[in-house]
Amino acid sequence: MIAQLFSASVRAILVAILVVLPSLLLTSGAQDTSPIMILIAFIAGLLVFVEYTAQSPSILEFRFAAPYNRIKFTGIAVSVLSLSIIARGGDDPGSLAVLLGELGGAARAALDFPYSPVRLVMMLVPVHAPPGFSDFAEMAAGLCYGVSLVMLVVFVLIVRLLGWPARHGAFNVWMNLPHFDPTGGADVVQKLNREALVNVSLGFAMPFLLPVLVAVLAGVLESGKVLDSKMLIWIICAWAFIPAGLVMRGVAMHRVAELIAAKRRRAYAKAEDALQIV
Repeated sequence: MIAQLFSASVRAILVAILVVLPSLLLTSGAQDTSPIMILIAFIAGLLVFVEYTAQSPSILEFRFAAPYNRIKFTGIAVSVLSLSIIARGGDDPGSLAVLLGELGGAARAALDFPYSPVRLVMMLVPVHAPPGFSDFAEMAAGLCYGVSLVMLVVFVLIVRLLGWPARHGAFNVWMNLPHFDPTGGADVVQKLNREALVNVSLGFAMPFLLPVLVAVLAGVLESGKVLDSKMLIWIICAWAFIPAGLVMRGVAMHRVAELIAAKRRRAYAKAEDALQIV
């Protein structure tokens, strides 16, 4: 019980720090941090604490199938921290900010090809925006999208090469997928594969659709003054990691469907052997 409380507390603190990290790094101190961000950080940390102290999950999926959620948190944390350090550097960046900026520029250059999501974001940056805003937005898009792709590759390798999640022992579908209803509709394997296909399809389509939706409905990129660096960091991270999270969920659900199907085949084979013996 004590170990569970300690683990939940550490996770909650890490999530809360991540939420306020851009505000802390891009202002003169904690006293300038937006009260709204502090409130959001507190709520996010509280939700994580409650989720990890409960015996069964209510919101978080794959809670007992590490490192699914750790990979997602690490990817977002790396992106938020890197962009915050780069933005904090401003006109006189330190060596770390310069290094991260060069990595972000390299990612932007590598992903800037026709019809790529990064190219779409770059096209939506207004021509009359300040040069610093345009450069930072384009670099942030390349960096975040690059990190999200690395996150997906790492997870797929863990699934295919290390046998996730079976390598951790028995996998409880209902505990790790609290929002999945196996009782209604078609066979559970078919439902899992169908939801996996929907998640992967949405994950690949959203990076192309979200920038257009933002530009049409809100017009937030009409002027660089509308968005400060802190807001821009979270918008770009959401654009990159929400679709990547959907793809990860689709891959994970397809893997669970494979495990259930394999278990069924073993059970059927065992039953046939028993009938032959009789």
